[in-house]
Amino acid sequence: MASMSTVLPLCLSIFLFFQVSIAQYSFSESPLQIRRGFRGDQESRQQCRFDHLAALGATHQQRSEAGFTEYYNTEATNEFRCAGVSVRRLVVERKGLVLPMYANSHKLVYIVQGRGVFGVALPGCPETFQTVQSSFEQQMATASEAQSTTKKLVDEHQQIRQFHQGDVIAVPAGVAHWLYNNGDSPVVAFTVIGTNNNANQLNPRRREFFLAGKPRSWQQQLYSYKGEQQSSNQNIFAGFSPDLLSEALGVSKQMALRLQSLNDRRGAIIRVEHGLQALQPSFQAEAMQEGLSQQQQPTWLQSGRAGGQRNGLDDIMCSFKLRKNINNPQSSDIFNPRSGRITRANSQNFPILNIIQMSATRTVLQNNALLTPHWTVNAHTVMYVTTGQGHVQVVDNRGRSVFDGELRQQQILLIPQNFAVAVKARHEGFTWVSFKTNHNAIDSQIAGKASILRALPVDVVANSYRLSRQESRSVKFNRGDEMGVFAPRSGQQQSVEWQINEQ
Repeated sequence: MASMSTVLPLCLSIFLFFQVSIAQYSFSESPLQIRRGFRGDQESRQQCRFDHLAALGATHQQRSEAGFTEYYNTEATNEFRCAGVSVRRLVVERKGLVLPMYANSHKLVYIVQGRGVFGVALPGCPETFQTVQSSFEQQMATASEAQSTTKKLVDEHQQIRQFHQGDVIAVPAGVAHWLYNNGDSPVVAFTVIGTNNNANQLNPRRREFFLAGKPRSWQQQLYSYKGEQQSSNQNIFAGFSPDLLSEALGVSKQMALRLQSLNDRRGAIIRVEHGLQALQPSFQAEAMQEGLSQQQQPTWLQSGRAGGQRNGLDDIMCSFKLRKNINNPQSSDIFNPRSGRITRANSQNFPILNIIQMSATRTVLQNNALLTPHWTVNAHTVMYVTTGQGHVQVVDNRGRSVFDGELRQQQILLIPQNFAVAVKARHEGFTWVSFKTNHNAIDSQIAGKASILRALPVDVVANSYRLSRQESRSVKFNRGDEMGVFAPRSGQQQSVEWQINEQ
């Protein structure tokens, strides 16, 4: 009896522990049940109106030493503010380094052009990249170290990852990250930050915390909230006293003052004159590492930390892949050689998006091709045009057109959840990336295969629209051999050949 009285409470404790753990780290929730919203923001939600949508272009440019940042004025726009998304566009020149920072919300970064490396410093994860100095190198360095037979640690840091055009990079909220252009051309990166998610408990405003430099922020100067004084931006070290900072880091007071960067005028993107010296594997080695299965994790995941034990966070965060390419034609989810293709990055094929609570879709339409009318069941959508021009129509719940116009390169448009939208490319074609505020966004198509019309019985269609059965069959099946992207009808200009490797 004594043993049973001991075992029963122990079993209950273990059961409750696993229930709490599963509730905290479960990423298998239904995509229709995403938990979103900002605490205490009900008043602003009641003021949300989507009677008229507007295409936005960049309204301001903030110059740095090695590039510039473009802002889209989304925080002052009703529909973007209600959707809880903020966007910006970065141009990083050759040898440009975006200073380490972290944000109050998750973000997705799409690489429009260029290549380079980036780092994400996940808290609790091990520094798996190490470089050491051999005893011979020590002898060459100083005579005092000549008799040392051990290797000296030169540097260690968390993994550095390469990126190139077409990559979607996921950055969790509160996690420090940086980016460096080691290519021969400028890097163009479009960033979407979602402020209406569980990670953000501050307010529905994008906040970026810099770890270095003295960044300048146009938006913070223009949109200061009530009771919040405008001030020039500093990195977070500048808010601490030099004495406390020097004691905490074990450096001199003069060094602490330099870390505060009070007189640094280089901005948020600085130039590394002699190139960034950091340990990184070759592209082939990185690709092999990303291709490892769950049973073939890197060595540090197999052995864990000291004593061969894992800390739990390694399994959840440290092993996640942080980038996925959506430009590769061979990874298309929907492909029609006469009209275009659609490529999705969601939590099904990019698991970290379970945490980010956003997803991305790239759509390529050939000249005069059409994206089927559809609505997104569980997410708002931010369209960002990368090439070409297209005509977009958006319809609200009252059957009114809230947007009917052209979208061009570098413009953005927010499409609210459940609003119906149709897109038609112009003669030069049309390519854009859609950022959706759900990790597994679901589109309900109106025409073509897997559409709502195909799902309805002929008699339901006939009676709903006062059609004959023959007419209702035409409505259902005339586009029945195409899905998502439709070729232009006969008589319209069609492309001569499908360009697999479009620029």
